[in-house]
Amino acid sequence: MSAAPAIAAVDWGTSHLRIWLLDAKGAVLAEKRSDEGLMALQRSEFPVVLDRHLRSMGVADTLPAIVCGMAGSRQGWIEAPYLTAPAALTDVLDRAVIATGSVREVRIVPGIAQRLPEAPDVIRGEETQLAGLGDLIGKGRHLVCMPGTHCKWVEVEDGTIARFGTWMTGELFSVLSTQSILRHAVAAVDAGVTLDNRYFRDWLIQALSAPADMTAQLFQIRASALLFEMSPKDASAALSGLLVGTEIASAAAKFGRGRSEIILVASGRLQSLYAEGLKAAGHTPKSVDADRAVCAGLFEAARRHWPLQHGVPA
Repeated sequence: MSAAPAIAAVDWGTSHLRIWLLDAKGAVLAEKRSDEGLMALQRSEFPVVLDRHLRSMGVADTLPAIVCGMAGSRQGWIEAPYLTAPAALTDVLDRAVIATGSVREVRIVPGIAQRLPEAPDVIRGEETQLAGLGDLIGKGRHLVCMPGTHCKWVEVEDGTIARFGTWMTGELFSVLSTQSILRHAVAAVDAGVTLDNRYFRDWLIQALSAPADMTAQLFQIRASALLFEMSPKDASAALSGLLVGTEIASAAAKFGRGRSEIILVASGRLQSLYAEGLKAAGHTPKSVDADRAVCAGLFEAARRHWPLQHGVPA
């Protein structure tokens, strides 16, 4: 490494672990990823796994770590209690809790709970990505789309999370393609859906036009494979388009159809698919890379707990 790391930034999700070493200005020096997410670990294993990975990255045991995501859940390393929405993003970062058991100092950023009987919801990890958007959501009212296994749509007002909703789009794709009757149509096909597959857009438009018909449209994928020899690759694209389109139509109804610009926090294939879906629905997506956002949010959280402007001695 050409510069000394000042902090280890960690995004610990349900199925994956991502670690970045950041310098005193927040630049990424190195990164590491693994499948050791929440579901793969016992509570006692979290500090062991983190210390093992950081030692393999060549950093000293004195380097502190800032963590977001499911490591702070009730089933994780240590519970970082939810703040209640509306919640200012600066307050969320300030409330990072100390996690014990590691050789190093570790703090975990809490999630946010929406304690409304008519719309109960929670987020963990996305609040840190939002904090990484900085001035982009610092003033005014903004709508943010955050695709993933559990897709989040968040309304932010002057740097405060006002309300949000969760759509299980990614998990539904997994369950439907592997455990439902649709597995016979999309069996053994990786969900590598790309924009050059016309079935994605065709079924996306169909969902945007009639989102209430989704359960009937789902079976039509099975029927198309039987009657019109739709290939497994095309069936996968159709399923993706149908689910993404239904999510976008539902979120637009919940947060207001009049919104034009929507901030899209995503990376890779999800970014391109959701950008296409938002444009097809009449929105203007403003894309931000999800990895950059979470790194920036974790760095901002770390700055509030350690003197990173001077670096952290190894």
